[in-house]
Formats: sequence, structure tokens, C-alpha cells
Amino acid sequence: MEKPSRKRGRKSKNAPDAEPNPNSTTTATSADDVVPSLNAAADTTTTDRRGSKRHRKTGKEKSDDVGIVASPERRASRHSDHNGDCDVVTAVSDGPPPRWETVGKVVPSMDAVVKVFCVHTEPNFSLPWQRKRQYSSSSSGFIIGGRRVLTNAHSVEHHTQVKVKKRGSDTKYLATVLAIGTECDIAMLTVSDDEFWEGISPLDFGDLPALQDAVTVVGYPIGGDTISVTSGVVSRIEILSYVHGSTELLGLQIDAAINSGNSGGPAFNDKGECVGIAFQSLKHEDAENIGYVIPTPVIMHFIRDYEKNGEYTGFPILGVEWQKMENPDLRMSIGMGNEHKGVRIKRIEPTAPESNVLCPSDVIISFDGVNVANDGTVPFRHGERIGFSYLVSQKYTGDKALVKILRSSKIYEFNIKLATHKRLVPAHIGGKPPSYYIIAGFVFTAVSVPYLRSEYGKDYDFDAPVKLLDKHLHAMAQSVDEQLVVVSQVLVADINIGYEEIVNTQVLAFNNKPVKNLKSLADMVESCSEEFLKFDLEYEQIVVLRTKMAKDATRDILLTHCIPSAMSDDLKS
Repeated sequence: MEKPSRKRGRKSKNAPDAEPNPNSTTTATSADDVVPSLNAAADTTTTDRRGSKRHRKTGKEKSDDVGIVASPERRASRHSDHNGDCDVVTAVSDGPPPRWETVGKVVPSMDAVVKVFCVHTEPNFSLPWQRKRQYSSSSSGFIIGGRRVLTNAHSVEHHTQVKVKKRGSDTKYLATVLAIGTECDIAMLTVSDDEFWEGISPLDFGDLPALQDAVTVVGYPIGGDTISVTSGVVSRIEILSYVHGSTELLGLQIDAAINSGNSGGPAFNDKGECVGIAFQSLKHEDAENIGYVIPTPVIMHFIRDYEKNGEYTGFPILGVEWQKMENPDLRMSIGMGNEHKGVRIKRIEPTAPESNVLCPSDVIISFDGVNVANDGTVPFRHGERIGFSYLVSQKYTGDKALVKILRSSKIYEFNIKLATHKRLVPAHIGGKPPSYYIIAGFVFTAVSVPYLRSEYGKDYDFDAPVKLLDKHLHAMAQSVDEQLVVVSQVLVADINIGYEEIVNTQVLAFNNKPVKNLKSLADMVESCSEEFLKFDLEYEQIVVLRTKMAKDATRDILLTHCIPSAMSDDLKS
């Protein structure tokens, strides 16, 4: 803020600086000259400009009485960071002093932003019968209609306790998690205490912004305890990879800084409407200030899904892998004329509903009446195109879509019911503890992305065994309950001598019967009455144990390692 301007005129060389006169009044030439005083009273501030009154040559005295009003937050900014939400009010003191509550005006959208505190207790995938040491985190969130709070799913993942705190409050309120959308990285909370909702207006959602539209990200990132505001513009709108959910949905790329703690905070347009949720950023030596925001179409899909079903059901998929048809020889070979455009189906998920009507080498020409180009894109907005999976993601689980295909130079139309994706290696386990089964020290478990991350770190897609990665990236589940079962580790005992080095190896069969999932394996072993337990593993390995000795040794191994049960609770039912 500028310093108070001085009156024009030369100061006498011999005239000493006068001492401030406490009885003199304040004079100002413009609102830009306002300087709040730290020692000012609540209503007005009085200072002297030069320290004493001056007289014009005419002998007449002229003084303009101006009352300078500074809000308490503005004055406090001399000691702490100013958050940009408070206006300085300059009022002429012709009338009575202004009321204190009318001095500063706080932007309502700021009050709807809350700080989220969470205590996490993650499962221990290496020792699935116990959990890891709990830890705490803080993130951001904001209030929407219906007494609900939105934040990121990763902010409350594996939560033990969640609390929220309003801006300017010293009270943390217990919150309840209503729904967690892992794919879209959004979570919905509520607070039962009525006091929390007093004096707060929920945020309104705006439309999807255009390129170069200004956005402001608000939240509570690292570096301080007060609210933080960063600004930027929308630099890209496309289908993005959502790291937490291992899926691809519509996203906004902005050039505003998004740091740890910003997660879950709203992004505003210049109208004060929420146009997204901050959720991830790009950390790379060749990139700076690249942040990503979950846009309103994805947010509204999550909210309506919860309101419609009473729970989060997820984003549906078409359940096919497709190939671009940009090569003219490829198009000609399958009977595509110049008037046809589309993408070729490579594989179809066996668990997808359309597996009964669609076939490999079918060409998808249109989806719900929207023509698909040879590169797999569809018209989005003026001058923009986007992947046609965007059209699929706008649907809800159980909805039907009209798919037009080209097969053997003939066009067919199918009304297909959409469903969620069933992966052989799931991207998450829905907040549940991992399943396990132990026999003779062999720890069996089902592979998931969190399991791979726990075993091999964040670079699991480089460090994990090739066979597991191949199944993770390319294998398809043949049934909805199929799992990839592995020997996680061997708890060393006399019964399993020679098998100690078996780690993360897939179990293919038990006593010559295929292993469909972990529960089927546990049931077969527990009910086995044969003399030997024979496990067929990958890489042509086999494990053979005597049945009675293996079951007897299991009890001693459980006691040695303080394991409460030989199997997880979900396998007992």
C-alpha cells in the first residue's frame, strides 16, 4: 500500500519538523492513501499529515475531515499474511461512525472452504493380518448444498477419524464419510453438529471453463496454517490419467501452483463459482506450475450417482480395447468406405455386458448418435475434440447406449447396457483390509495395485515381476469373481524347508484343479482329505506337503508369529 502523500510546497530549510498534534484531524486526498494504524480504535483512525496545521497565504484555514476506517483483518495483516478476502472501506465522517460489523466484507466463497484433518490407518499388504502405524494428514475441502462437504478421495483414504475446521474457527468438528469415489478421486463428508453449518453458504458450481479462462485455487497447502490463494489460467482440457484411481476421465490442466494440502480445495472462476477440485500436480524437472483440476462434469456425476443410488457406484465403461483406423489399407481391408469413420475393436472384456453382441474386428462408427473419428475422438466444443470415452463416462452404471458398428461392410445398431470395469488386478480394494490365507507357513493373497505398490514401491510398474505386470496391464478377468492369487511369502518353519525363496509367485492350480480366486483355494485346502497338498505355481514350480502335517504345523506357525487367524474374515463367510 502506498504511503500517505504530502502536500505540495517547499519546506523551510530552517523550520524543524513539528511534533504530531494529537488534536489535529486526518486529511486525505484519495482512497489509495489509506494506511491502517496498528493502534487505531475500532471505528476510526486519526493521524496528522504533516504534524501541524498549515496556513495558506490568504490567511484562511482549510481542513478536510476524512475518517479512515480499517477492518481488523486488514490491520492484522501487518503481522500476518493477508489472504486477499477483505476490503478496506473509506468513509466520510459526516455522519455517525460506521458499525464495526460493516467495516470489512468477507467474500462468501472463502468461508465455504474448510480444512480437513484425517487420521489414516493403512493396511499392511506384506503382513495382511495387521495394519500399519497410523499417521495424520491435512487437506482442503468445501461445502456444497445438502449439508455436505467435498474433498479428495485420497485425503480420507483408509480413514480412522476425519475432522473439519471452518475458516477463522478454532473448533474441529467430527465428520462422517458418506461416499468415496476412488476412480474420480472425490469423497463426500457430512457433519452432524448443527453449529458447524451456521453462517455458511454452500458453493455454486459453474460451467466447464474455456481455454485461457482465469481460475483461482483456494485451500490450505503446506507452508502455513491460513488459507492460501493461487491464480492461473486453464491451459488444457482433455482426458487425463487420474493417478489415485488408475483411470482416465475428463480433467483440466492449469498453471496455478497445486501443492500438498491443496488437495480437495475448490477452483473458482472469475464469477466466484466452483469449476473444479484441485487433486494432483505434475512434478518433473522439465515442467513448472502444472496442476490438475477435477472439472464440474465429473463432480456432478459423482454427486448425482450418490443421490440416485444412495452410494457411489462408479463410472461405467464400454469394455472394449480398440485400434485407430487411420491407415487407408487397414480401412479398405475390412470394408470401410470413404464415408465411414470409426475405431476397430481389438478385444472385448469377457465380463462386459456387450461381450454377447459385439465381436473383435467390429468397427464402432458412433456412440449415442455421435460419430467417432478414425483416431477415436468426437467433437467436444468449438474447435476442440476429445476421446470418445468421455461420452461413456457421462453415463451411469446400468444406463443403455446406442452403439452403431460396421461388420462385414454392413451397419448394425445395438442398445448396450453399460457396467463398471471388472479388472483382474483391481486398482483398489474399496477401503477393505486385504484378504489372506495361511497354510504351513505359505501366505496366499490376491494381487491388486495397492499390493504391488506396497511390495515394490511407487515405481512398481518397472520393478515388479514381468509376469505380474503383464497380467496387470493386459490380462482380462474371465468371470466377475476371478482373482490373481499368489504366494506372497513363506513364513519359515520345518514343514516348508526348501520353499523359503518362493515370493510373489502365482498359484495356478491345487491338486490339479484350477484356482479361480483366494476363497476357492482356501475352501479346497480346508476340505482336502487327500494325503498330499499339491500347489502348481507359475514357472513350472510345484509345492507338495503332507496334508495332516501341514495343518498341524499351521497352528504352531500362527502362534510363533502372533497371527490371530489362518484366514481373513471375508474368507470365513
